[in-house]
Amino acid sequence: MFKERYSHMNAQIQPNAELLQVVLNAAHVQKHTKNRKNVCLKRSAMALAALCICLTLAMPVLAATVDPIYRLMYMVSPSTAQFFMPIQTSSEDNGVKMEVVSAYIHDETAEIYVTMRDLTGDRIDGTTDLFDSYSINRSFDSSAHCELAGYEEDTKTAMFLITIDEWGSQNIAGDKITFSVREFLSHKNKYEGVEIPIGLSGIPAVEQTQTVSPNGGGGKDYQSYLDFEKNPIALIPSDPMEAFPIDGIDLTGIAYIDGKLHIQTAVKDPLDNDHHGAFYLQSKTGTQVDCNFSFSFSNQYEQPGRIDYHEYVFDIPQEELAEYSLYGNFVTSGMKTEGQWRVTFPLENAK
Repeated sequence: MFKERYSHMNAQIQPNAELLQVVLNAAHVQKHTKNRKNVCLKRSAMALAALCICLTLAMPVLAATVDPIYRLMYMVSPSTAQFFMPIQTSSEDNGVKMEVVSAYIHDETAEIYVTMRDLTGDRIDGTTDLFDSYSINRSFDSSAHCELAGYEEDTKTAMFLITIDEWGSQNIAGDKITFSVREFLSHKNKYEGVEIPIGLSGIPAVEQTQTVSPNGGGGKDYQSYLDFEKNPIALIPSDPMEAFPIDGIDLTGIAYIDGKLHIQTAVKDPLDNDHHGAFYLQSKTGTQVDCNFSFSFSNQYEQPGRIDYHEYVFDIPQEELAEYSLYGNFVTSGMKTEGQWRVTFPLENAK
């Protein structure tokens, strides 16, 4: 079992007169500006004050349908929106329960542990990934991220650690956090050291290429390459290799461009999966050569359905390539689960 929970969260946080006065003051400030943009802000602040009064009088009624109101309030004033969010330390949807088990502050860092447990099936496992579908709303400036912290097989429970680093050294004890998730991936498969059945002795140089707009990349030479070439030169995708050993990932090109080896893969419907991988070359003596850099780009919807391409570039002479074999490490997703999970809770100082 996980560690004992921290002290119980507050049952309810009610807005006070000072909060309402801050909102009204914001509306008063806008009165002295003349441009159209500020007039809009004035109206927004006045509408927000009205929303605050309505929420104060009818919070229990609005709790189930607060999403549109909350989004509007958060756009105008995150601190005000967080004040009016009802405390809810657990959320259940689609047979999956999300729950806050601890939330506390030490120094300028807030750490929150949140669990997700499958109540009806086997969709939660040790590979569960929130797939960048989560949101962390707070009333103060900060940086934040979330990562898988552990998995308990007996209860099919995954634990996630949310880490928030506050900016400005302000006292955030008692401030509320809203954490929401709309989908997660699980049952991922990992493949390491997979040999790709393709001969490298006759890899040609291509004449036709394309210039692409990268949406990511990596490798030791990635930044220096982008500094020199803002838009990488890429292979034009060909028909997928039939014998590629990983389902869900297609090999759509391998050739030389300007003296460098390019290997291209494609993943269909990337918003529904997290299929990815990396290639390396291995000599007959066991020497491993990683790619110098890689970059990714999409098909820009030139054909039905989105396809993300990833291109790996090796700086290895064409005449030496026959001395190597091609290998790769890959990860594919087995299951995607959708839902609407959201919890709101106060931060507490560490005991």
